[in-house]
Amino acid sequence: MPLEEYNQKRNFKATPEPKGRRARKGGSSFVIQKHAARRLHYDLRLEMEGVLRSWAVTRGPSLVTGEKRLAVHVEDHPMSYGDFEGTIPKGEYGAGTVIVWDRGTWSAIGDAARGYSKGHLEFELSGEKLGGRWHLVRMQGKADEKRENWLLIKADDDAARAGDAPDILIERPDSVKTGRGIDEVAASGATPVKVAPARRRKQPETHSPGSQSQDSRPEDDGPDLSPARFEAAKMAEIPDFITPMLATLAPSAPAGERWLHEIKFDGYRLQARIDSGKVSLLTRSGLDWTDRFGKQVTEAISRLPLDQAIIDGEVVVETKSGASDFPTLQADLSEGRSDRFVFYAFDLMFLDGYDLRALPLRSRKTLLETLLKDASQALRYSTHFDAGGALVLRHACRLSLEGIISKLADSPYRAGRGKSWIKSKCSARQEFVIGGYTVSTTSRQAIGSLVLGVYEGVALQHVGRVGTGFTAKVAQDLFTRLEPLGLSASPFDAPLTATQASKVRYVHPERVAEVEFRAWTADGNLRHASFRGLREDKPAAQIIREGTASKAGAAPRRTVKLTHPDRIYWPNEGVTKEGLADYYSDVWREIAPYIVNRPLALLRCPEGISGPAFFQKHAWKGINPNITLAQDPKSASEPLISISDLDGLIALVQSSALEIHPWGASLADWDRPDTIVMDLDPGEGVSWSRIIDAAQEIRQRLTDAGLTAFVKTSGGKGLHVVAPLKPHALWPEVKAFTKAMAMAMAADAPDRYVATVAKAKRKGKILIDYLRNQRGATAVAAYSTRARPGAAVSAPIRWEELGLDIGPDHFTLTNLPNRLAMMSTDAWEGFHSAQVPLKTRRSR
Repeated sequence: MPLEEYNQKRNFKATPEPKGRRARKGGSSFVIQKHAARRLHYDLRLEMEGVLRSWAVTRGPSLVTGEKRLAVHVEDHPMSYGDFEGTIPKGEYGAGTVIVWDRGTWSAIGDAARGYSKGHLEFELSGEKLGGRWHLVRMQGKADEKRENWLLIKADDDAARAGDAPDILIERPDSVKTGRGIDEVAASGATPVKVAPARRRKQPETHSPGSQSQDSRPEDDGPDLSPARFEAAKMAEIPDFITPMLATLAPSAPAGERWLHEIKFDGYRLQARIDSGKVSLLTRSGLDWTDRFGKQVTEAISRLPLDQAIIDGEVVVETKSGASDFPTLQADLSEGRSDRFVFYAFDLMFLDGYDLRALPLRSRKTLLETLLKDASQALRYSTHFDAGGALVLRHACRLSLEGIISKLADSPYRAGRGKSWIKSKCSARQEFVIGGYTVSTTSRQAIGSLVLGVYEGVALQHVGRVGTGFTAKVAQDLFTRLEPLGLSASPFDAPLTATQASKVRYVHPERVAEVEFRAWTADGNLRHASFRGLREDKPAAQIIREGTASKAGAAPRRTVKLTHPDRIYWPNEGVTKEGLADYYSDVWREIAPYIVNRPLALLRCPEGISGPAFFQKHAWKGINPNITLAQDPKSASEPLISISDLDGLIALVQSSALEIHPWGASLADWDRPDTIVMDLDPGEGVSWSRIIDAAQEIRQRLTDAGLTAFVKTSGGKGLHVVAPLKPHALWPEVKAFTKAMAMAMAADAPDRYVATVAKAKRKGKILIDYLRNQRGATAVAAYSTRARPGAAVSAPIRWEELGLDIGPDHFTLTNLPNRLAMMSTDAWEGFHSAQVPLKTRRSR
């Protein structure tokens, strides 16, 4: 029955609408009803096969040739509905006032049934307001979409109007049946309501149990998306572009209930402009970058239930940890890859004929969230937090995100930079102008470092160099881009010193680089800078020094000279030898207690992680003098390796040591360990939650034995549970204790744990590796890097942080220093004071 859906949606004891009955075939009437429901729209109804085929035209028909108006295909209506004018009561399906805005006859051009079936219906209207040729074109949608979207388009003929002509909807707003407007009909109550029952009748189920039918809602046009209900929303033509609202950098997040806090994304700020089905993605300066991001994002935006909108947001690529990452975004753009782009929408400035910029932010976000409720994964709403700004920022930094944006909840959308939006970052990071470069020491067709500056007025001031963060491909690409921009003289306002100018090739200051750095030095240069990407969306002349980054404190000095500092150790991440040295300088205070004055084993990778790798624990020919040699008192073999200060650690970097594995004992007492390490190594098919459960179980067993347990990510696949010991028990006793614990866990839960190294027995289980706890064995140090893709770090964390949002390789040498800078206390606070002797049979 073609009208079954219409009848099921309505309670005819409560609504004045006519009950659905099929009429005879052969008529050619049409009607357009103006419907002030939750959102004002116009229902186009064409008589076909004894019913009125119906489309909800969100912004009404336009007489401008080629202008597309979204027309959502809705259920067939009975012929008697074409004369309906009145008010549908609140709580009923389609609640609101209806008037007959236009009516007349229509005639198909070609076969109407065939055109309707194929999704392109061409026809002529002869009405009291509308006339001439029209097109209804079905848009391509996804199979799981609940609604069918079409476009209503006016053809070019004598009935068409120019774009600057009066709008027929404004020119002739009233009913052709009674001459009344929507407000008059709503106020008159002319259409009586029959008997309003206490509750709606139950409709037959046409969907699977547990699911929510779209038809079960009392409104036929979805959630409330009408801007007209907001007094501050003003009818207007859609702008070509809206100058974006910008945030002011502050050293800390603002406090108070007036503020909303959003995560700061690490991508490209873009404005999505939608007009009659056409989507444009515009940069913050108004450049059209639609074609750069493929179809996935634009198609997701085009499927929104609207005809016109301007949405503020950011396109990002997320890593597997869930954080957005600008270098990965740039790599995808460079490779022409578009399947990972996500558009996060955080503001709505225009919607279906209404300028929303005067609305409070909270109202704009409410509309936006409703609008994106059923959007695809490529289009997401940027949620906000009402908690205190300091708390939100601290949590963001601990997860190694870039920072947060705090916004006044009642603020309008104002172009330019102001104090209503405040950005607070987890690390110092901004754009710099490229004024020169040096050539790589390992390739003649690649850059080794960039020479950077900022503008003060019209003068370009030198701020130092960045020599890490480039992949080999990016370094070559930068060389290709910068070489044609060569200058014979320095573009900087003041002359560079001989050291600053060494081997520099100057360029026209046109390119902009985004750089992360630890702080400003006392003389105004960058300290420990890392390249994040080129910014093609920001003009060089607008780049100035952002003034809230802290001055560098009393940093430990390193004196070891690095040869080939631009040699790339982690190719995909662009981490160079210099970048590794910067990382260890940043975390020296944290890592020193776990690697100083201990025998060390190193994983050395002279060509980076892509080349040959080998373990080394003995001294080698030409070893750097800052590396200390230690003779094992129980062995006559070559001396072992150790370090005593930062220069020793940087000497390990110079020697291409990408992993540092210390003994669990110090040089002061080789035979009495001061650390237990239980390594949880998951087999194939083991979930992260199971690894967390295993760590908690080991923690409890160590606690029962009188020890204090700490946890760190491995930087690989699992977790390390670590317990400090007072040097008392000998190696065989410590090994026996840890073996007994591992064997007990495997015996108690043989379906979850194994204590043997054989890989054949580990599928679906976790190896409790206790063999780290014997003389001469090592485990990767806390804060040591790992020679694996991703440049992960073995990072200490608090037990309360251990969860699904922090995986084994979540922290890297790029993001861990930011986390440490934001933490008021060490994640392993009290580690050394928790040392107690291991209770052994001998001690008992």
